[in-house]
Amino acid sequence: MASSSASSPRLPTAPRCSFASDNASGVHPAVIEALAAANHGHALAYGADAWTERATAQIRDLFDVPAVVVFTWGGTGANVVGLQCLLAPYEAVICPDTAHINVDECGAPERFTGSKLIAVPTPDGKLRPEQIAEHTHLLGDIHHVQPRVVSITQSTELGTLYQPDEIAALVEVAHAHGMKVHVDGARLANAAAALGGDLRQFTVDVGVDVLTFGGTKNGMMYGEAVVFLDPELGRAAQFVRKQAGQLPSKMRYVSAQFEALLTDDVWLANARHANAMAELLAERAKAIPGVELQRDPEVNSVFVTIPRAALAPMQAWSFFWEWDPAITEVRWMTSFDTTEADIETFVAGVALLVDEHAGL
Repeated sequence: MASSSASSPRLPTAPRCSFASDNASGVHPAVIEALAAANHGHALAYGADAWTERATAQIRDLFDVPAVVVFTWGGTGANVVGLQCLLAPYEAVICPDTAHINVDECGAPERFTGSKLIAVPTPDGKLRPEQIAEHTHLLGDIHHVQPRVVSITQSTELGTLYQPDEIAALVEVAHAHGMKVHVDGARLANAAAALGGDLRQFTVDVGVDVLTFGGTKNGMMYGEAVVFLDPELGRAAQFVRKQAGQLPSKMRYVSAQFEALLTDDVWLANARHANAMAELLAERAKAIPGVELQRDPEVNSVFVTIPRAALAPMQAWSFFWEWDPAITEVRWMTSFDTTEADIETFVAGVALLVDEHAGL
């Protein structure tokens, strides 16, 4: 989004695409068409419709297990529903300190589950098995909350990616101590695309119990799915979802979107494109003097440091979020609808503003 405060006469018009977040992207044409098609006639509410039946079957086929699948309005609600089905109020969730459930959900998981989050510092957003083991001494002690769930994000909030064997190692430790493993999959599609397209290899095959399957960041208007890969854990999910305010009455409009994404692997094509655009953006950006790439992108996020004086003018020209103020690290996100032209325009503007402000 352009702003009059970015007034350099040489500065190009801000790109059509925002690099602030994949939440800023539009809706995929196939999803819009599916919504329009679902809008003809009437259908029973609360999931008793053909779209929900088909989308549920598609997700079960994707994971090749008889999963319990419940659709929700959004990601925070999906995480709350998934976790609440696993927890008692005297139990706790072990998660990275950068986890969305810990940082960006306004305390919703703790409020609605009544359970404590044990936030563990990590350098890259990824838990290690030994960090779970460090908390197992609390088990059985009536004076302490009982660790019950290990929650990870795939891909992580820092744009990093768990390899299947890394998740398998976490699951092994968790299950050995009677804990369940929950995956926040807001960008599950991007992770799958980066790992070759097979969701099972880092979920079902390594023993993950429950996950959220994100749609909003991958071309949907709204909506996420909670997938209980162990169906026994989802016995109460329908009731928990209702109580949590996450039961859409006109469910077909969420389900139709998932059906559109899952048909012909649109979900995977979207994620592959977003990831590829991040690679291109990183390649172009690191060539700009004064811009330092912090790590090669693994999915659809690019983290760089920029000169402090250039930050405000850049944000005024084409907004994005500052990630770490201590070093002026910023995050640029790509989406299914990011184009090479958007990237070239953005990089040109960044280069100009860095050049104008680097010495200030």
